[in-house]
Parts: sequence; structure tokens; C-alpha cells
Amino acid sequence: MSEPVAPPAVVQDLEARAAELDAADPLAAVRDRFALDDSTVYLDGNSLGALPRGVLPRLGDVVSREWGELRIRSWEESGWWTAPERVGDRIAPLVGAAAGQIVVGDSTSVNVFKALVAAIRMARPGRSEILVDATTFPTDGYIAASAARLTGRTVRAVPPAEIAGAADERTAAALVNHVDYRTGRLYDLPGITAALHEAGALAVWDLCHSAGALPVGLDAAEADLAVGCTYKYLNGGPGAPAYLYVRRALQPLFDSPLPGWNSHADPFGMAPGYQPADGAPRGRVGTPEILSLLALDAALDAWDGVDIEAVRAKSLTLTDFFLGCVTALVPPRLVEPVTPAGHADRGSQVSLRCEGAGAVMRDLVARGVVGDFRRPDILRFGFTPLYTRHADALRAARTLADVIPASGAS
Repeated sequence: MSEPVAPPAVVQDLEARAAELDAADPLAAVRDRFALDDSTVYLDGNSLGALPRGVLPRLGDVVSREWGELRIRSWEESGWWTAPERVGDRIAPLVGAAAGQIVVGDSTSVNVFKALVAAIRMARPGRSEILVDATTFPTDGYIAASAARLTGRTVRAVPPAEIAGAADERTAAALVNHVDYRTGRLYDLPGITAALHEAGALAVWDLCHSAGALPVGLDAAEADLAVGCTYKYLNGGPGAPAYLYVRRALQPLFDSPLPGWNSHADPFGMAPGYQPADGAPRGRVGTPEILSLLALDAALDAWDGVDIEAVRAKSLTLTDFFLGCVTALVPPRLVEPVTPAGHADRGSQVSLRCEGAGAVMRDLVARGVVGDFRRPDILRFGFTPLYTRHADALRAARTLADVIPASGAS
């Protein structure tokens, strides 16, 4: 038998608070830029962002006119050739970077490999060790191990909060996640970067769960290299190309382990020897993935006029409000928040631990609340400030309160 639901007065107070917060939301009108309806509460933008309305007509034009009519001429006339850097410059302000330091293309995994091997090659002589975030997304760990084998280094896994203290004269570089994909914990990018530099090491940041959800401040922190995907909070679409940031001062030293004709100083010279291009194009490899790249370009229109500080402010009110709703509505002891309560330690997702989490998430999705599940017992709810409302957060918590007893959690 389930425990009593919250009193009606509690629910009414939460409804009034949600309405108040949504009425004061400076980003409320941005929701109209996305193809959403009110039948579903979508809280999985930390895995795949919603479709911006401008993408479909843009892709229609790219396919029918730029490809269908202009064909090969579009590399010049439609700007295809310069798209990786042009789109990179659109992402730059969202991660606190000046123009000319980001190139878009390839997958996140490929860019992690490029960034980490390049960091090792730039490291001081005699540096034998790579530090890797012990809670990292598994692929980052796999790539770090491969980079170590290729370069004759060793890998040491360290909890991210301890990386600053772990760096020493052996450390060539550290690969760190800005936000933990399981728990939503936010790590101190400026502080960890400064500590790595103090130890003479380079910092490589994975921004997949922070870019587009909160200020990153790459330039201000003097981060060395960073990578990120574009299909989460940047809403670029499934399989959208990732990006690579190389700090301007390091660009002349950036030695890519994947040199390709697209990153050659004279791509159409077809020389047998490789000479890298100047600046961000050094991060290119092969022919850009034009259809997905231009879909991303259109998706970034949703960010026009949006202040990333306002995004962060709304992210915090959304996650605060959701945590409060869960506390008020879900019977005690059935869920345990694993996302930090402190704002300085929280990204833009809330993770809850509960028994039978897989069944609970299936029931939530069946009732129109879409989050996701990470084994063995984590429910993840991603709050995308551009289109998530406080009323959505309340509906999700109310549905969770109904679902958990029905799913057999105890």
C-alpha cells in the first residue's frame, strides 16, 4: 500500500509557485523556437536536445537548392568550406571563448583523442602520466588508455575533486569532465585548470554536459583544450558533429594525431608532405559532415539574443524547484537525490537514486514524462532552460510521486 499523497494545499502552493516563476521567466518566449507540445514533459535534453523549428526549413533548402541545384558550387557559393570555423565561432560565446579557437567536426570521441594526444605532445619533457577523471564517461577513459599506449605514458584515474592535488611533476595532462554525466555534479574548471598549470600540466576538458546549460569560461580560465558534443543542450540533432577548442596561444604548437587534407595549409595542393594550417583549422581531419553541420548551424539560431547567465539562473531555479517538489510530493525514503544541493556544485540535471529505477522510468515515459535511466539505480532528469518550464518540473515530480509506489519501489 502506498503512503499518503501530499495534501491538496501543498500541491496548490506548488502550482502557484510554478506559475509565478514561469511568468517571471525572461526566457519564456524562447520555448516557441522549438517543436514542442504540452502532451509530454521532455527532461532528456542532457541526452538529446529538442528540435528547433528553424532546422527543418534550413535543411530543406540545403538539400533541395544547395545540394540539389548548386551541387559542387556550394562549397564556395554556400559557404560549406568555411562552415566548421563559422559554426565554431557561433558556439564560442556559449563556452566563454573568443572567435577563432573552435572548429566543428567529427565526433566527441575523435576530438577527445585529438585533444589528449596533442596535449601530451605539447607537455614538458619527461612527463610520464595522464590523469583521468575516475568518474568519467567510459569512452573518455578508453581513449585515455589508448593515448597512453600510443605515447608511452601511463594513466592514473583520480576522483575529479582530487585532480588538482594529484597533479605533479609526472603529469603531462589531465582529462576532466566539467559535469558528471551520472550525478550532475559540477566541477571547478578554473580551479582545476590553475592547479594543473601550477604543476606544469595541460588541462583537457569534456564539456558535453555543461555547454549550453551554464557559463563555462574557457578563455577566462586559460583552459588549454576542450571538446564537447552539440546534440545535448545545444540541440544540434542526433549525431550532430562535436567541436574542438584549442586556446589561441597553443594553436601553433597543436600537433594533431589525425592530420588530414582538410587541415593542411594548402588542402588542394595535394602535397605528399603534411604542413598544418594556421589557427583553428588545424583541428580538422577530413571532409566536413555538411548536412548535420548545417542542421547544427540552424539549431544555433535558437540562441540568438540569449544570455548564458540567464540560462544558468533559470537552470538553478528549475532544479531547485524540482528538488523541492520531489521532497514535498514523493513519499519519504523512496528516492535519494545524488545531485549536489549547492549551486556551485550542480550542473543542469537532477539525478535521483531509487529501487527499481528502470521500471520507474519506463512508467514515467508511458505517462508522458521523459527522462532517462542509468544502471543500476539512477533516474536522470535534464533541465534545458531554453524550453523547460517550472510547470513541467512540477508535473514531473507529481507523476514520479504516482509512479514510484505503482512500480513497486519501497
